[in-house]
Amino acid sequence: MAGNRRSRKSNRRILGKYDGLKYGWLIDARKFIILIAGVFLVFRLVVGFSFIKGDSMQPALKSGEVVMYFRINAGYRAGDVVSVRVPEGKYYVKRVIAAAGDTIEIKDGNVYLNEEILDEPYIQGRTFVQEGAVRYPLTLEEDQLFVMGDNREASMDSRTFGAVGKRQIKGKILLQGGKFYIRKTK
Repeated sequence: MAGNRRSRKSNRRILGKYDGLKYGWLIDARKFIILIAGVFLVFRLVVGFSFIKGDSMQPALKSGEVVMYFRINAGYRAGDVVSVRVPEGKYYVKRVIAAAGDTIEIKDGNVYLNEEILDEPYIQGRTFVQEGAVRYPLTLEEDQLFVMGDNREASMDSRTFGAVGKRQIKGKILLQGGKFYIRKTK
């Protein structure tokens, strides 16, 4: 019996060394789950990624590029580049041309914002009216934005599907190809 007790005590001492390891994986698993949940929340609520498909944003953005957008934004202004969900459920990257209260008109290959020709050094091609439900001049209502691609002759945008609501905007483009994409102001 005495030999049996000694072997149990020695087994406990040996196994005692491993008690921390027995529960250590559980602590690591909990940390890992918290990390994954944190990353999920950041990407669900704060940032997101969009893939540029097609040539509608050339020359600023090219097909195949990945851009990062910031979901939390107080407001959007003309010139901001955004990721937007269009009525048919697809996601596009477009430039904001006009916001609530603005009046937009397209004539003679130019865009007129509040009756003044819009200076757009970033565009490629001329801007023409597309077949759609938009009638010009168009005055945007509260929480509406008018968005267009930079490559006007190859872009499906608000000229076709109309103004978009701010709720359709997924976020403002912040990062393009590892570089910050900031709208240049005058």
